[in-house]
Amino acid sequence: MNRRTLLKTIGTGSLLTVPALAATAQAAAAPADAANLLPIDPARWSAFNAGEINRFLQTVGKASPNYNPQKKPYAVFDWDNTCIMNDCEEALFMYQIEHLAFKLSPDEFASVVRQGVPNGPFAADYKNVDGKPVLMEDIAADVEADYRWLHANFKGMAGSQSLEQIQASEQVKDLRPKLEFRYDAICDSQPIEVGYKWVIYFFKNMSPAEVQAMTEASNDANLGDALRKGKLASSDKLPGKAGQISASHFFGLRIHTEMATLMHTLRANGIDVYVSTASLDDVVRVFAGNAKYGYNVPAENVIGLRLEMKDGKYDSVYRKGWHFNWGPGKTVGINNVLVASKGYGPAMVLGDSDGDAWMLKDFADTKLGVVVNRLKKGEIGERSKSAAEAIGKTGARYILQGRNEHTGIFLPDEKTLKYGKTEAKLLA
Repeated sequence: MNRRTLLKTIGTGSLLTVPALAATAQAAAAPADAANLLPIDPARWSAFNAGEINRFLQTVGKASPNYNPQKKPYAVFDWDNTCIMNDCEEALFMYQIEHLAFKLSPDEFASVVRQGVPNGPFAADYKNVDGKPVLMEDIAADVEADYRWLHANFKGMAGSQSLEQIQASEQVKDLRPKLEFRYDAICDSQPIEVGYKWVIYFFKNMSPAEVQAMTEASNDANLGDALRKGKLASSDKLPGKAGQISASHFFGLRIHTEMATLMHTLRANGIDVYVSTASLDDVVRVFAGNAKYGYNVPAENVIGLRLEMKDGKYDSVYRKGWHFNWGPGKTVGINNVLVASKGYGPAMVLGDSDGDAWMLKDFADTKLGVVVNRLKKGEIGERSKSAAEAIGKTGARYILQGRNEHTGIFLPDEKTLKYGKTEAKLLA
């Protein structure tokens, strides 16, 4: 399924700080005065896409004779794999496991790991290394046993061993791949809502400040890590009920500098910027809002998943009455949060997956949809086909932007080079 060291050079491109982004925007805008178009830095946008974005800015932004500052247009960005390479919440889940950053008692962990997940087999592809099907209840029992031992022995919980000592244990070696395997298997075996909610229940008993501090540490570590797909094998000494399993994880995050610059350019043209994410909104607010990452999105402009709070801490209960912010639910969120207050829909929408496909098409006010090309089929594949058919045609409703998944940076093309491949492609 897909959704999912300190800052340093990112791929072959470097991270732009906020001052650098501002300077870039000023340089691009230098020939124009405040009444005229402030064009986008073409950077690594395809030439056609850069032209269409500038046409959009001319039509919708403050350079347009129809611009009304009392009715400011706005753009809605998906976050994971649209504004960045890879998924910051999935990266955070792995970071949380590796650092045993849980505030759950053993009984609470046992409850959360089973929460909302029915017993029985996973999808047919999810087998252990011996080729046998894995039952949900078996892998839950295994990770519960691992966690009970870790809780009793880790100094950060109830024991005396340091993190370095505990990370060398067979229980950590077993817990990490089995939790990752369980998350991927839930997402591929159950409605996507089950898995996306399940992974955030592990924040139970943590305050927003604690989760956001952990998120920043995870972001920084993953920005400094290589982009790589790795296999994680569970302990052969602790086969448990599920047996030994192998899970895969795509390590590393990258900033899409073009997206950060586009946000600054939109705001410079009088167009507001919002983020709609299928991650916990407080998690994405760190990446979207912390100045060192360069996007500068206000916290209140991020719409995502939400949990109930109890005494200032997250509870493992999804927010009552709050929509599931994925797929058709993103349209619900935009309607409930933005259209309800503004009276009109987004002028621009940007996304990469089926989780964004509906908000890309559902609003009559949307003039331009930008699809980050991940060579996907399904609903987003239909948006991608429309964008591919419109290449070179002025006034395109959708445009398709390629990237190099080995480096995590945009390509000046509509084609994408998938990780592990040698040839860029236009469509799946």
